[in-house]
Amino acid sequence: MARQPLNDLAAFAAVARVRSFTAAAAELGVSPSALSHAMRGLEARLGVRLLARSTRSVAPTDAGDALLERLRPALAQIDEGVAALSDWRDAPAGIVRLTTFHWIASTLLVERLPAFLARHPDITVEVNVDDGLRDIVAAGFDAGIRLGESVAKDMIAVRVGPPLRTVVVATPDYWLAHSRPEHPSDLRRHRCIGYRNLSSGTLMPWDFEKEGKEIRQQVTGPLVCNSADLALAATRAGHGVGWHMERDVRDDVEAGRLEQGLDDWCQPYPGAFLYHPSRRQVPPPLRALINFLKV
Repeated sequence: MARQPLNDLAAFAAVARVRSFTAAAAELGVSPSALSHAMRGLEARLGVRLLARSTRSVAPTDAGDALLERLRPALAQIDEGVAALSDWRDAPAGIVRLTTFHWIASTLLVERLPAFLARHPDITVEVNVDDGLRDIVAAGFDAGIRLGESVAKDMIAVRVGPPLRTVVVATPDYWLAHSRPEHPSDLRRHRCIGYRNLSSGTLMPWDFEKEGKEIRQQVTGPLVCNSADLALAATRAGHGVGWHMERDVRDDVEAGRLEQGLDDWCQPYPGAFLYHPSRRQVPPPLRALINFLKV
């Protein structure tokens, strides 16, 4: 059998990964109709159906899944080989595909990424903001940035931020009207601002630790959302107790607009880590980003 064009195989891998001709076409810089035509040509040459199509979706068939499993490591090696050519240039060049969650994007990346882009004009950083945990290998990302406890053990992790602390706060008027909690379980009788993780559908528990004892406390209250900004606005307005990153409420606490509770139960924890798969050779653009962000 004649060797299949590498571009068609790479295009198939993109369609199978994102499960959309439109999204894959945008990623590859071609039209959806041209991509669909190329995939039908590939299937005809191979003599097997690789993609199951409907009016609203596309997904790999069993044969397509089998081919994709073989293609992923081969295409990854090709990408690494091409990226390694940057070592022969005066400066690294290429694309870094990164996934992280909203809080990191709006703090660490907002504060530090512009300076990296200015220093490395030949590197493009593509950032996907998603509060759900992603399999970065299956999703085609080079790296992710998450809190330390969320990073899989088989990943290479590099610290890119200081230790963090989440604190319990409310307005002085709220604490005056409701007795201040002495134990995390006391939060069950308070109006708390909750956070729901959309990827898992679960209501996030509030984590506490004191003298080696850990407690995950479920809370209820007048608002459940997946926006840190909206949750903080509700807390500032006196609608209940909030659980927020300390740096986000530091000015409010110092000005007396908010007051902390359960302070001795709110311990620091490892901060943000950039993580990536274990490889023999890290692509130069990713290595440049790691060296810039690491602390």
